[in-house]
Amino acid sequence: MSLEERASVCTFDCPDTCSITVAVDEGRVVKVRGSSALPYTAGVICTKVARDMEAFVHGPDRLLHPLRRTGPKGSGQFERISWDAALEEIHRRVSEVIERWGPQAVLPLNYGGPHGFLAGASMSLRFFHRLGASQLYRRALCGGVRSEAWAGTYGAVPGCPPEFAEHAKLNLVWGNNATVSNVHLVRGIRRAKRRGGRLAVIDPLRTKIAEQADLFLQILPGTDTPLAWAIAAELERVGKLDNEFIAGHVLGIEEFMARAREWPVARAVSICGVSEDQIRTLAEWMAEADPLVVAPGNGLERGRHGGSAIRAIVALPALLGKLGRGNGIVLGAGNSFPKTPAKLQRPDLIPAGTRTLNILDIGRHLAEDDLDPPLRAVFIYNHNPIVVHPDQNRMRRGLARENVFTVGIDVAMTESLAHCDIVLPAATHFEYADLYPSYGHHWLQRAEPVIAPLGESLPNTEIFRRLAARFGFDEPCFAASDAELMDDAVDGADPRLQGVRPSRIPTERALQMRGADSKPLVLFESVFPATPSGKVELKSETLATRWGAAALLPASASPRPWAVCRARGGRRRC
Repeated sequence: MSLEERASVCTFDCPDTCSITVAVDEGRVVKVRGSSALPYTAGVICTKVARDMEAFVHGPDRLLHPLRRTGPKGSGQFERISWDAALEEIHRRVSEVIERWGPQAVLPLNYGGPHGFLAGASMSLRFFHRLGASQLYRRALCGGVRSEAWAGTYGAVPGCPPEFAEHAKLNLVWGNNATVSNVHLVRGIRRAKRRGGRLAVIDPLRTKIAEQADLFLQILPGTDTPLAWAIAAELERVGKLDNEFIAGHVLGIEEFMARAREWPVARAVSICGVSEDQIRTLAEWMAEADPLVVAPGNGLERGRHGGSAIRAIVALPALLGKLGRGNGIVLGAGNSFPKTPAKLQRPDLIPAGTRTLNILDIGRHLAEDDLDPPLRAVFIYNHNPIVVHPDQNRMRRGLARENVFTVGIDVAMTESLAHCDIVLPAATHFEYADLYPSYGHHWLQRAEPVIAPLGESLPNTEIFRRLAARFGFDEPCFAASDAELMDDAVDGADPRLQGVRPSRIPTERALQMRGADSKPLVLFESVFPATPSGKVELKSETLATRWGAAALLPASASPRPWAVCRARGGRRRC
């Protein structure tokens, strides 16, 4: 065995986007371990990636050739065909759909998949934009509520780097199962605890991180907003609000605090299911801690009024004036990168009047034909909708329809691809070059392929180049190389790139996004709120314009009867 070790990046859906080293033997991935190319992840990776990557790349389920369905949809019965035959059938069937129903009867059904700029949404969206296919609003499936709540309060700016957790006197982990989904944040929190820092956790479930907390508030589901208001009201009661910071940097304090005062600690405990002492202790710890780091998780957006909960929570550090100087909120990391999506995805190619569909509604649209024109051709890539979408059975019924032509692109046969008419084999992220941002830290990484694509598999960029050519799209943007796509993805002239061309970022060293002073991007130090007022907007006209008057301020749903009953010591059935 003659092993070669090559630098790469883990592209799975995780905020940590780890740098990795891949051991290769004669074109085969044999081992994956963490690397030090990204200082934040510092050679540590999760067990799944360390253990399962050889099977992921070389296992028996890997798709290696184009396939045509021969049995009923969902039966998994396929025959091998050539790339030319696959492209020809896709062109013929999609052209028939467009001739009868128009291009909006075609839909790209894609989501997270690999998180690189190129594989995620580059040449593929150029193709669908030029085709005139229906547009897809994807953020409703995950991240959209959190992003809107953050941007409505602070603007499209990054919060603090997650590295701040290591030096915090208090880390507040709220609705974040961090031990499972935020491994390196937890490592920082543990180092902070060894230095004498505290950890507070708020979650309906007693997670692993909750078991390690100095203070755990096991609130009832959906009561995050009243709890945040109660903390704000308690901070005001004991005179801990930073009125000077608020006067200079916060908009809507009067309206926000008017709602908070409706939830004194005594009232909140009857709804949230925690004790008065716990709420008051947390408020005291937050006021004392310097620095304070708040790390909200994805779980918050999953419930009704989740956006309001996030807004109420991220308001608390602003009320205390604890932003900058080591204080901060671990959110908005994706805003640290100078992305240029218009150059990368070319929305200027979209025909005027093209409709946009919500990704959460696609199962219904497919199953019930409730659109005009109806959906008659669907491309599934970077996604397994039968598994990922709510209402799995309706999605399955929709994809089982014989009058909907479906193309699937993936590295393995999934439940969704088993319903496709044509299946195209995609390369894994070890087999193509890509540029990787993160939604959990401020480091930009680039990777080159560590092995050649297996079988006849191809990177997403090349698959959609071939589709564009077969459909006769001859504009120069469809001939762009992967290196050119990288340079289109990020503004290389932005100071955050430090003079490094995106396609030339070293593969052995991640590039940290920094401010003009060469320091990390930190709110109220190197970056400031990007809201219309330039302030932290507890009252957001922007959100009210986009989502209705109810979004002007955080709001709380009436608690479910069982939640109130449990809080009063009753049983859930009441």
